[in-house]
Amino acid sequence: MKPKNIFRESLEELRDSRTLSVIAMLLAMAVVLMIFGTIQVTDYLKIGFSFLPNELAAMMFGPSVGGIVAGLADILKYLAKPTGAFFPGFTVSALLGGVIYGLFLYKKPFSIPRMIAAKVTVAVLINSLLNTWWLMVMYGNSFFALLPARFLKQIIMVPIETLLFYLVVKTLSKANIFALVRSKR
Repeated sequence: MKPKNIFRESLEELRDSRTLSVIAMLLAMAVVLMIFGTIQVTDYLKIGFSFLPNELAAMMFGPSVGGIVAGLADILKYLAKPTGAFFPGFTVSALLGGVIYGLFLYKKPFSIPRMIAAKVTVAVLINSLLNTWWLMVMYGNSFFALLPARFLKQIIMVPIETLLFYLVVKTLSKANIFALVRSKR
């Protein structure tokens, strides 16, 4: 599928009221997981599980919807529990992460190698490089002083997040949740 078509098809997913309902539930889950499932390690490092709803949205509805959901989730999570100053760069990062997951996972057979490729791409380009850049812009710290700890976190979290996402997708598949979302009445 051509990139132009995948973005258009993804946007067309927003015409379905069932899609909008699922998106609303995923956004609510992202906020709840951020509030109750995030550990702030340092001012520059936190570990959380609100990535799951964002990735599910991107997988089910594509890169356009995945980016919109991830960007909205970032803003809603900040409004629900502000930590530090709001910085729109992180919203851009979230949006780009949703787009990347959608490009890797939308309308493609779910596989561990594909999931790992998506995770590693987001971990390197967005979480390690772009988000470290945003922290440098915000706080004036050296990019290369922040990068090692943030990169180490990604090395640790990519396998954990990949396993968690795999287990969630397999559980939802066995429960026929994806089929219910996809069925048209």
